[in-house]
Amino acid sequence: MAPDAAPFIDPAARDHITVSGGDALTYLQSQVAQEVRDQAVGETRWTLVLEPNGKITALARIARTAEDTFVLDTDAGYGEALLARIDRFRIRVDAHTEFRAAERPDPSPEHEAARVAAGWPRMGAEIVPGETIPAVTGIVREAVDFTKGCYPGQELVERMDSRGADAPKRLRIVDVDAGARPGDPIRDADGTEAGTITSVSGTTALGYVKRGVEVGRAPAHL
Repeated sequence: MAPDAAPFIDPAARDHITVSGGDALTYLQSQVAQEVRDQAVGETRWTLVLEPNGKITALARIARTAEDTFVLDTDAGYGEALLARIDRFRIRVDAHTEFRAAERPDPSPEHEAARVAAGWPRMGAEIVPGETIPAVTGIVREAVDFTKGCYPGQELVERMDSRGADAPKRLRIVDVDAGARPGDPIRDADGTEAGTITSVSGTTALGYVKRGVEVGRAPAHL
C-alpha cells in the first residue's frame, strides 16, 4: 500500500523526525529496513526500524525531501523512542536529527476506521515497541527490502523469510459485536479462544489469531 495513498494516515497525528546532512543517506541506509539509496526526492516509502534483536522499534514512513534530507514519521507518541533509536548509532557522521511532535495524540475517527478496515497495524495497538516481531504484523513485504545491506535486526527478519518460518500468530480483520474492546478474546466457530482483539472501529476489529486457526480475513495488502 503506497504510503502517500494510504487513507488511514492522519498527518496531524504523526511525530516527525528530520535527518539531514552529507551522511544522511548512508547513515539511514545502515539503520532502517527499507532501501533508501534509490529513493527519489519527493518519494515516500514504508520502513520498519528495528532493535538489534529484531524486535520493532517503530513502523514509519520515510520521505526523501532533498538529496541530503529525509523525514521519518510515525504514530503520535512514538517518535521520541524512534529518535533515540536513530541517534543511538549516530557517531562521527554528518547526519543531524530534529524532532517535531504531532499536533494531536490520536488520529481522527475516520482515519482510524480506515486503518482498521485496511488491516494496517498501529504503534501501541498491534505493535508494541521492543516486543513485536515483524513477521506477525503482515507488513514485512511493504516495509522491508530483502536485497539491501546490513542493518540492526536484519538477522531475525532474513531468517524467518529464508526458512519460510510461520509466525506464531497472524494479524486478521474480524467482525465483532458492538461494544467489543481491545483485549477481548477472538473465538473460532467452536467458541474456542483463538486470539485477542487489538483495535476496534464499530463492528470491525483487528486482532492477532493463533497460527493454524482460520478466523477472520487477511488484510488486502497481504
